[in-house]
Amino acid sequence: MRHVVLLAFDGVQLLDVSGPASVFGAAADETGGYRVTVASAQGGPVRSSCGVSLGTEPVAELPPESVDLLLVAGGDTPGLAALIRDDAARRWMGAVSVAAARYGSVCTGSFVLAHWGLLDGHRVATHWQGTAELARRYPALDVDPDALFVESGRVWTSAGITTGIDMSLAIVAHDHCAAVADRVARRLVLHARRSGSQSQFSSVLDLQMAAETAGYGPLIAWIADNLGQMLDTPALAARAGQSARSFHRNFRSATGQTPAAMVEALRLDRARELLAVGLPLKRVAAACGFAGADRLGRAVRRRYGVTPSALRERLRPAASSQG
Repeated sequence: MRHVVLLAFDGVQLLDVSGPASVFGAAADETGGYRVTVASAQGGPVRSSCGVSLGTEPVAELPPESVDLLLVAGGDTPGLAALIRDDAARRWMGAVSVAAARYGSVCTGSFVLAHWGLLDGHRVATHWQGTAELARRYPALDVDPDALFVESGRVWTSAGITTGIDMSLAIVAHDHCAAVADRVARRLVLHARRSGSQSQFSSVLDLQMAAETAGYGPLIAWIADNLGQMLDTPALAARAGQSARSFHRNFRSATGQTPAAMVEALRLDRARELLAVGLPLKRVAAACGFAGADRLGRAVRRRYGVTPSALRERLRPAASSQG
């Protein structure tokens, strides 16, 4: 029986707690392997940032050696600052970081652990709005500005909000197998179990939002599902029912980028995911619509500043947790 403790506080982001709790609760129904406790520094009710209150246990009543996994949730700035100043919580968390099999954070909970010196030397993730600030304040951390979640030894950190669910599913897969995690995901009616290497930034969503008023949203969704096809400007213009010249001009006006740049961005997002799970470069190139591994390599170097092999190695720790 693995004891999962979720550390909350006044101003906590509700989904940072309820998402992981739902995953481990469902996994407990599948395997009997988890017990979930929501804790806070003082115990009792804590009010989330959306106004919903949570009942919590005081950390003083939870022996550090009883904890298998501790996740510090994210939340609003005043709540995080108050937790950081709490010496009793800091001492308890320090003991947990030594005794527990794993510990980490969801979303901006990373700032708490970083301030307490518990993330030094680790590669970590946090919400995209806080990555630059986290890296600036705590230079001993290797902040990944893109990943959904990161496994670094015993430390697990996620980008926050819904990605706490993704990370928790990865932990379930790590503890049991991918099939168990898939059953939990299906039970929670999730469309897919996302890998940690997947980008926080959805190019499809960003483009659809930008292009919606011009009517290109459905086209972008179709492109994302058909990356292996010929997607040059004439082909896309024909699908949009416009001349190539008008389509190029209108699309750039609506999205701020050319059709070719948009297609390459979507292809690289998909290539990142496939590289993370270890597919050979030729297969990745073919699946994503690149004309050979060399063309893929040049595109990867332009966007990420490294070779595809180097990118795969960087992503490998996050991918390995998928069971």
